Amino acid sequence: MSVSVRDARRSSTDRDWIASVYRDYLDDLAPLNTGMFPTLGEVGHSEPDQLSRWFGDSTVWPLLILRGTEPVGFAMVARGAPVAAGSKAADFRMAEFFIARPYRRLGVGRFAVELILNRFAGRWEILEYQRNLGAVSFWRRVVSAYTKGQYQERISNGEIRQFFQSGLPVPAR
Repeated sequence: MSVSVRDARRSSTDRDWIASVYRDYLDDLAPLNTGMFPTLGEVGHSEPDQLSRWFGDSTVWPLLILRGTEPVGFAMVARGAPVAAGSKAADFRMAEFFIARPYRRLGVGRFAVELILNRFAGRWEILEYQRNLGAVSFWRRVVSAYTKGQYQERISNGEIRQFFQSGLPVPAR
Protein backbone atom coordinates (compact mmCIF):
# COMPACT_ATOMS: atom_id res chain seq x y z
CA MET A 1 0.00 0.00 0.00
CA SER A 2 1.34 3.40 -0.95
CA VAL A 3 0.62 6.07 1.66
CA SER A 4 2.01 9.59 1.45
CA VAL A 5 1.58 12.91 3.19
CA ARG A 6 1.94 16.36 1.66
CA ASP A 7 1.55 19.98 2.72
CA ALA A 8 -2.05 20.93 1.91
CA ARG A 9 -1.23 24.63 1.62
CA ARG A 10 0.39 24.08 -1.75
CA SER A 11 -2.79 23.15 -3.59
CA SER A 12 -6.29 24.60 -3.60
CA THR A 13 -7.54 21.12 -4.55
CA ASP A 14 -6.02 19.72 -1.34
CA ARG A 15 -7.56 22.52 0.73
CA ASP A 16 -10.94 21.96 -0.96
CA TRP A 17 -10.80 18.23 -0.20
CA ILE A 18 -10.11 18.89 3.48
CA ALA A 19 -13.00 21.38 3.56
CA SER A 20 -15.26 18.75 1.98
CA VAL A 21 -14.60 16.21 4.77
CA TYR A 22 -14.23 18.61 7.69
CA ARG A 23 -17.90 18.16 8.64
CA ASP A 24 -17.35 14.36 8.76
CA TYR A 25 -14.46 14.99 11.17
CA LEU A 26 -16.63 17.18 13.41
CA ASP A 27 -19.46 14.64 13.22
CA ASP A 28 -17.07 11.93 14.47
CA LEU A 29 -16.18 14.11 17.48
CA ALA A 30 -19.72 15.29 18.33
CA PRO A 31 -21.00 12.10 20.06
CA LEU A 32 -18.15 12.22 22.56
CA ASN A 33 -19.87 15.01 24.53
CA THR A 34 -16.56 16.24 25.87
CA GLY A 35 -17.64 19.85 25.86
CA MET A 36 -14.34 20.59 24.13
CA PHE A 37 -15.87 20.82 20.66
CA PRO A 38 -18.68 23.38 20.75
CA THR A 39 -20.59 24.14 17.61
CA LEU A 40 -18.36 26.55 15.73
CA GLY A 41 -21.20 29.04 15.33
CA GLU A 42 -21.60 29.22 19.10
CA VAL A 43 -18.08 30.61 19.43
CA GLY A 44 -18.41 32.97 16.47
CA HIS A 45 -16.63 30.83 13.89
CA SER A 46 -17.76 29.06 10.76
CA GLU A 47 -16.09 26.01 9.24
CA PRO A 48 -14.46 28.13 6.49
CA ASP A 49 -13.14 30.50 9.20
CA GLN A 50 -11.61 27.59 11.10
CA LEU A 51 -9.97 26.15 8.00
CA SER A 52 -8.69 29.59 6.92
CA ARG A 53 -6.96 29.88 10.29
CA TRP A 54 -5.28 26.51 9.76
CA PHE A 55 -3.98 27.44 6.34
CA GLY A 56 -2.87 30.90 7.44
CA ASP A 57 -1.07 29.96 10.66
CA SER A 58 2.70 29.73 10.25
CA THR A 59 2.99 27.58 13.40
CA VAL A 60 0.97 24.68 11.96
CA TRP A 61 1.31 22.30 9.06
CA PRO A 62 -1.99 21.17 7.51
CA LEU A 63 -1.23 17.88 5.79
CA LEU A 64 -3.17 15.82 3.28
CA ILE A 65 -2.96 12.04 3.65
CA LEU A 66 -3.10 10.04 0.42
CA ARG A 67 -3.48 6.37 -0.41
CA GLY A 68 -1.92 6.10 -3.81
CA THR A 69 -3.12 9.31 -5.46
CA GLU A 70 -6.45 9.47 -3.61
CA PRO A 71 -6.94 11.80 -0.63
CA VAL A 72 -8.14 9.79 2.36
CA GLY A 73 -7.43 11.96 5.38
CA PHE A 74 -5.76 14.96 6.91
CA ALA A 75 -3.60 15.91 9.85
CA MET A 76 -2.53 19.15 11.41
CA VAL A 77 0.82 19.29 13.18
CA ALA A 78 1.30 22.25 15.51
CA ARG A 79 4.61 23.61 16.71
CA GLY A 80 5.01 23.99 20.44
CA ALA A 81 2.29 22.70 22.63
CA PRO A 82 0.59 23.31 25.90
CA VAL A 83 1.77 20.38 27.98
CA ALA A 84 0.69 18.75 31.20
CA ALA A 85 2.24 20.06 34.40
CA GLY A 86 5.70 18.69 35.05
CA SER A 87 6.38 17.78 31.42
CA LYS A 88 9.06 19.08 29.10
CA ALA A 89 7.68 21.33 26.39
CA ALA A 90 6.92 19.49 23.18
CA ASP A 91 8.36 20.56 19.85
CA PHE A 92 5.25 19.27 18.06
CA ARG A 93 1.76 18.07 18.79
CA MET A 94 -0.83 16.35 16.68
CA ALA A 95 -3.55 18.98 16.70
CA GLU A 96 -5.93 17.19 14.32
CA PHE A 97 -5.97 13.77 12.68
CA PHE A 98 -8.67 12.27 10.49
CA ILE A 99 -8.96 9.27 8.19
CA ALA A 100 -12.17 8.93 6.14
CA ARG A 101 -14.28 5.99 7.29
CA PRO A 102 -13.83 3.75 4.22
CA TYR A 103 -10.06 3.80 4.80
CA ARG A 104 -9.97 3.10 8.51
CA ARG A 105 -8.54 -0.17 9.85
CA LEU A 106 -6.50 -0.65 6.68
CA GLY A 107 -3.18 0.61 8.07
CA VAL A 108 -3.43 3.98 6.30
CA GLY A 109 -3.49 5.97 9.55
CA ARG A 110 -0.55 4.06 11.03
CA PHE A 111 1.57 4.57 7.90
CA ALA A 112 0.63 8.26 7.77
CA VAL A 113 1.55 8.77 11.43
CA GLU A 114 4.95 7.15 10.88
CA LEU A 115 5.62 9.46 7.91
CA ILE A 116 4.55 12.51 9.92
CA LEU A 117 6.63 11.60 12.99
CA ASN A 118 9.70 10.97 10.85
CA ARG A 119 9.20 14.26 8.98
CA PHE A 120 8.84 16.29 12.18
CA ALA A 121 11.60 14.91 14.37
CA GLY A 122 11.60 16.06 17.98
CA ARG A 123 9.64 15.88 21.22
CA TRP A 124 5.96 15.08 20.64
CA GLU A 125 2.71 15.30 22.55
CA ILE A 126 -0.43 13.56 21.39
CA LEU A 127 -3.70 14.06 23.24
CA GLU A 128 -6.93 12.07 23.14
CA TYR A 129 -10.09 12.39 25.15
CA GLN A 130 -10.71 9.33 27.35
CA ARG A 131 -14.24 9.05 25.98
CA ASN A 132 -12.92 8.62 22.45
CA LEU A 133 -12.12 4.94 22.84
CA GLY A 134 -11.25 4.45 19.17
CA ALA A 135 -8.70 7.27 19.24
CA VAL A 136 -7.22 6.10 22.55
CA SER A 137 -6.76 2.58 21.19
CA PHE A 138 -5.32 3.84 17.89
CA TRP A 139 -2.81 6.26 19.42
CA ARG A 140 -1.65 3.86 22.13
CA ARG A 141 -1.07 1.14 19.55
CA VAL A 142 0.66 3.42 17.02
CA VAL A 143 2.81 5.35 19.52
CA SER A 144 3.85 2.15 21.30
CA ALA A 145 4.86 0.50 18.02
CA TYR A 146 6.65 3.60 16.71
CA THR A 147 8.60 4.19 19.93
CA LYS A 148 9.05 0.51 20.77
CA GLY A 149 7.32 1.27 24.06
CA GLN A 150 9.58 4.23 24.91
CA TYR A 151 6.96 6.85 25.70
CA GLN A 152 5.27 8.35 28.73
CA GLU A 153 1.54 8.58 29.20
CA ARG A 154 -0.37 10.81 31.57
CA ILE A 155 -4.09 10.82 32.28
CA SER A 156 -5.81 13.80 33.84
CA ASN A 157 -9.05 15.73 33.50
CA GLY A 158 -10.48 13.25 31.00
CA GLU A 159 -7.47 13.54 28.68
CA ILE A 160 -4.78 11.03 27.80
CA ARG A 161 -1.44 12.41 26.65
CA GLN A 162 1.49 10.53 25.18
CA PHE A 163 4.95 12.14 25.26
CA PHE A 164 7.83 10.77 23.23
CA GLN A 165 10.77 11.52 20.93
CA SER A 166 10.61 10.96 17.18
CA GLY A 167 13.53 10.81 14.77
CA LEU A 168 16.60 12.86 15.58
CA PRO A 169 16.45 15.58 18.23
CA VAL A 170 15.49 19.06 17.06
CA PRO A 171 18.42 21.52 17.32
CA ALA A 172 18.17 24.09 20.14
CA ARG A 173 16.28 27.23 19.15
